[in-house]
Amino acid sequence: MLKENFNDLLSFLAVARERSFTKAAAHLGVSQSALSHSVRSLEERLELRLLTRTTRSVAPTEVGEQLASRIEPHLVDIENELIALRDMRARPAGNIRITAGEHAADYVLWPILKSFLATYPDINIEITVDNALTDIVSERFDAGIRLGEQVAKDMVAVRISPEMRMAVVGSPDYLERNGVPSSPQALQQHRCINMRLPTLGGLYAWEFAHAGREMRVRVDGQLTFNSLRQRIDAACHGFGLACVPEDAVCQELKAGTLTRVLEEWCAPFPGYYLYYPTRKQHPTAFALFIDAMRYQEK
Repeated sequence: MLKENFNDLLSFLAVARERSFTKAAAHLGVSQSALSHSVRSLEERLELRLLTRTTRSVAPTEVGEQLASRIEPHLVDIENELIALRDMRARPAGNIRITAGEHAADYVLWPILKSFLATYPDINIEITVDNALTDIVSERFDAGIRLGEQVAKDMVAVRISPEMRMAVVGSPDYLERNGVPSSPQALQQHRCINMRLPTLGGLYAWEFAHAGREMRVRVDGQLTFNSLRQRIDAACHGFGLACVPEDAVCQELKAGTLTRVLEEWCAPFPGYYLYYPTRKQHPTAFALFIDAMRYQEK
């Protein structure tokens, strides 16, 4: 009875999470018909309807939601204990899923992972690059990387980068043709390369601070991107000014491909943090990953 209920409960939870028999079957590696039979058997033994099924969707009933919320935490605890036992092997192993914005993935996460993966060949890392503020719990990520100000208060946050600065840059040719802005307000007379914010769908307002004065400036221009690399390339080709992370244009500034303006208005701000839900015990692989990512003051 216990074995039968346990397997059927796992099937029900998978469907309840995915809101789809097709996705749940793929996740569990079973056929849809087997999955449907398993859930139906559980409903018959409990004499309760756990899922509402239509031709287009599947959703837990009220009692189904109640059952899922009660048993899922216990199953997660069991899984974590099994992972911890497995990780007692001589070579740490496991899978880690991370979500990070484009800049964080390229300039903070990937440089550290190059040596981390070589040191721990049995630890597998999956990285999803997404500039939106992903809900790591509902999307089943182990952790996310975002700016400190964007991390929810109920998450554990570990600093993984130094303070950052933005840089307003343009090509020498563009500045020769259009002049150098003397203040943030002067940007409104320039062609600027905008960034589309993925979460709210609006355009990023360039942020400045100097001598205790803070300012946000809405800019206009011919181009709008949601990608950092394209904004830098457009600036290099003279399509306007761009506001980008300072460390992303170090080589272009050194080579003279780009010139920096309004530097005194670009104040430092807290950098990136690795964040994750509170856990009683971390699997060894994840604990090693946290230690590798932790920022060390130089």
